[in-house]
Amino acid sequence: MAALGVLALGLFMTLLDLTIVNIAIPSILDGLHASLDQVLWVLNAYSLLYAVLLITSARLGDIYGPRNLFAAGVVIFTVASALSGLAQDPTQLIAARALQGVGAAVLAPQGTHFGWRSIFAVNIPVGVIIFALALVIIPDLRPGRRHRLDLLGVGLATAGLFAVIYGLIEGQRYDWGVVTGFITIPMIIGAGIVLLALFLFYQSRRQDGEPLLPFAVFKDRNFTLMTVVVAAMGFAILGLYLPLTIYMQSVLGLSPIDAGLTIALQPLAMIVSSGIASSLSQKISGKYMLVPGLLALAAGSAYIDWAAQASSGRWDFTPGLIVSGLGMGFIWMPIFSIATRDLPAHLGGVASGVINTIQELGTVFASAVVGAFLQNRLALALHDRAVTASAQLPASYRQPFVDGFSNAAHTGFEVGAGQSGTSLQLPAQVQAIAHYVFTHAFVDAMHPTLVLPIVLLVLAAMATVFVRSHKTAEVAIGQEEAAFA
Repeated sequence: MAALGVLALGLFMTLLDLTIVNIAIPSILDGLHASLDQVLWVLNAYSLLYAVLLITSARLGDIYGPRNLFAAGVVIFTVASALSGLAQDPTQLIAARALQGVGAAVLAPQGTHFGWRSIFAVNIPVGVIIFALALVIIPDLRPGRRHRLDLLGVGLATAGLFAVIYGLIEGQRYDWGVVTGFITIPMIIGAGIVLLALFLFYQSRRQDGEPLLPFAVFKDRNFTLMTVVVAAMGFAILGLYLPLTIYMQSVLGLSPIDAGLTIALQPLAMIVSSGIASSLSQKISGKYMLVPGLLALAAGSAYIDWAAQASSGRWDFTPGLIVSGLGMGFIWMPIFSIATRDLPAHLGGVASGVINTIQELGTVFASAVVGAFLQNRLALALHDRAVTASAQLPASYRQPFVDGFSNAAHTGFEVGAGQSGTSLQLPAQVQAIAHYVFTHAFVDAMHPTLVLPIVLLVLAAMATVFVRSHKTAEVAIGQEEAAFA
């Protein structure tokens, strides 16, 4: 039990870091003078490395022992947390977050009031304690058979995902055209897709050995459908929180603490509904909780999107946060039981690694796709709002004012809590107009952006309808019918 507690504490630390950065995004933008695309890399550097190395690190645990890999992962993660907190520019933070992702991937399968830097500093003492407890409490167990690592598979998957995500995040900066020489954004994305196709082909030839992606688990319909749901959830959660946390701090002017407390209504509602879902799980099929849960999350998110205006108050989102939180409580509990209940026992561990990897890939693509769409909409909205607002300025200021906002996409959007969306140096009397342009343009861009995760949640709910009923329940019903015949 003590060993399980240490493992759970380490896993909690990694999961916390997947989400805690979201609330600090505007502060990071201000503190490091980072652009929106750079902060998207702060999110993705962690998630991408975490996702693609998750299954490989599980194999390393089989070879060298879970305890040793867990302890090594804690060390890597803790050192990376220190480096993240000490970062002096966006590039340093991105590199440190990538190292954090490696540490999280190594340890996970083995079982802001003080500013944005404190979210990383908190990991340091916790990591030291967990490392010491791991060596003392967790037994050093190793399987008897040897395992092989699929390093080529890892390389193809990582390179393919990186190329696609790079193209999506950096596309707006280059007008979706030439990056350098003859290399264009569409070519980079296309190369990534080709590499991912090669990865799947290579994996198909390794199915008799120890593939990185075992196709056998996808023969089960329920498992395949649940991978769709977890990918949609990974996409939807980050797709909602990324624009929302920037909006609350950069448009509404809330502090990170106030923004966090406002959004906290959602997880509090989830705790309530999770208890109800737990009691219902023994009485009804999981899909009868998943479908309404997904639709409630979509409906609550739609309400948040509708309520978001430049002049909204922090509590205007309360109904949407509560409804979406109640929906989430009915989603997480049945997902994994439905996914693995009909799989052969020997595929259980592999299936768990695959479904967790797919969930993380959902968040990776969310930050890339949602970030790209948000930047594209923001570029258009800033130009349109600037043109309209420039009529209030003296003639000599109008064109530079519009050009400054129009060119923001090429220099990187600065959307921190204290920013106006560009690097314009404006006289004090013009700052109010610039702030008006940015806040209203961001809201204009956020509305269609939030539609993406909402649509994906509805599609996931539709897919869940096709979940196969529990075999045990079907047998029991058949026996009962036979008894009355």
